[in-house]
Amino acid sequence: MPLNLKKPIIVFDVETTGLNTMHDRIIELSYVRLSANGERRSGTYRFNPDGHAIDPKSQAVHGITAGQLQSEPLFKERAREIAAVFEGCDIAGFNSIHFDIPILMEEMKRAGVSFSVANSNFVDVQAIYHKKERRDLEAAYRFYCGKEMEHHHSAQCDAEVTLEVLLAQVDHYDDLSGMSVEELAKYAMHNRNVDLAGRIILNDDNLPVFNFGKYKGHLVSEVLAEDSGYYGWFMNADFPQDSKDHLTRIKIELIQNK
Repeated sequence: MPLNLKKPIIVFDVETTGLNTMHDRIIELSYVRLSANGERRSGTYRFNPDGHAIDPKSQAVHGITAGQLQSEPLFKERAREIAAVFEGCDIAGFNSIHFDIPILMEEMKRAGVSFSVANSNFVDVQAIYHKKERRDLEAAYRFYCGKEMEHHHSAQCDAEVTLEVLLAQVDHYDDLSGMSVEELAKYAMHNRNVDLAGRIILNDDNLPVFNFGKYKGHLVSEVLAEDSGYYGWFMNADFPQDSKDHLTRIKIELIQNK
């Protein structure tokens, strides 16, 4: 059964120099863009990491070496083109909410390119899969599609396989059949995130609370009022810019509402 699309959906995957969304760099980005009329287009970009070394653990996963990237453009040279590909789309991926989207937003910020996902629904295929079956992408592909992955941890392969799995999930489960992308995004969400990384979430009363560390479960408003140094620590810590922007917005709203 086809996805119930109100606008195009783009499924993407990245390979990176490491796992730090703030400081590591994207070295490969692949996408598959599916339109409401069923039209697909896809593409793959590779980037010179601009002097950032590739962590051996990451290289062992994706197999991309620094030598293979020497003649590739910097991310900032293709940033506007990539932003145009994503424009007006809902977004899907495998664990993309916690890694792929935040690191992509950091790259866009460094490139000086306006890139907003505020109007996009996010469908995390991994979250749907874990709620239904709780395994990894390879097992998901085998379970839903009856196929084996031929090119493990290739960004292009992962993006193509993720789309196939998403389509198969919608077809496999009666309660997902006919859902809009917005409904799928809500179903796939573990928490009601305020920021993409889920450092701040909404509690049962729809109030923002911290979702990590010593203040996990505490109201953001109370923490900011009682611990005057916490906001400064958060802003200087190694958190995604999106998380910092949301905390700043909450802080400003609290000041204005006094």
